[in-house]
Amino acid sequence: MANVTIKDVAKEAGVAVETVSRVLNNRGYISQQMKDRVYEAMNRIGYTPNAFAQGLSRGKMNCIALIVPHITHPYFATVIDHLEREAEKRGQHIIIYNSNGDEQKEEYLLRLCQNSLVSGVLLFSADISADALKNLQLPIVVVERTGMANSVNIQCDNRLGGELAACYLLDKGCRDLLVLGTLNNEDMPGDSRDEEFIRICTAEHAQVHRYQASTRQYITMDYHACINQALDEHPSCDGIFATSDLIAAQVIQECSRRGRRIPQDLRLVGFDDVPLAQLLTPTLTTIRQPIDRIVSTALDAIERLGSGHKTTSDIVLPVTLVERES
Repeated sequence: MANVTIKDVAKEAGVAVETVSRVLNNRGYISQQMKDRVYEAMNRIGYTPNAFAQGLSRGKMNCIALIVPHITHPYFATVIDHLEREAEKRGQHIIIYNSNGDEQKEEYLLRLCQNSLVSGVLLFSADISADALKNLQLPIVVVERTGMANSVNIQCDNRLGGELAACYLLDKGCRDLLVLGTLNNEDMPGDSRDEEFIRICTAEHAQVHRYQASTRQYITMDYHACINQALDEHPSCDGIFATSDLIAAQVIQECSRRGRRIPQDLRLVGFDDVPLAQLLTPTLTTIRQPIDRIVSTALDAIERLGSGHKTTSDIVLPVTLVERES
């Protein structure tokens, strides 16, 4: 049907035009029954609201911009899934930007968001500088960074994650351990996963060796060379802490090629607890990040900042160990 208007929707639903407007803009209290009535009327007559016009009238879009370095990485794919579902409950939409870990592209995307009437930005970046955020006039939440001005910083309890992994492997009798992580250009909260793991293992007089993949390996998500180097140099290792489930998955591949059985010959703990962890053989024991809480906390912060309220600038969320077969 051509030229269907909000007045036509109101007539079809048997309600006032103002009621339809409140439903479309998620403004004020509207019962679920009334929302269903309006949306059913919209579907019957083929009405599609003009999101851009709505955004201009409000001075902002009902959109959250998500900037991630790798859209195909299992962790970020899981974040996207949780974020889309949670945002939908709140009447928000998601715009997804893939930065490929390029700092200049991230800065460009932030400027683009500044001029796009988005409600806020959820940023995952290892390299963005505090200066790049300083002058932006929109709510920003940065995940797994600290000391970033003009933003809310959310991270999981990385140090606790390293402690849980170390205690688990030591309790299983492991004494010759490897920790496999990613090399970052500057200090990151995630580094404390490795550091706490090493501290506890050393305190218990166990051997522990740290290997960090290159930036290039992080970008390509191919850690096999780093894993093979670690296994070649320490063939008798009996426990491995991989600081992401993606690294752990590739450890399982390489151990299978070498005839090293998990968990009979060595134990393995990952980090994140993305769906991949349950699809591996053996299924992966891992440190669970509270991705659902990270997402909901980020959206809460964006809503509070957008309403002019202050909120906690540094938030740390707890992690847990999930024991499976590895």
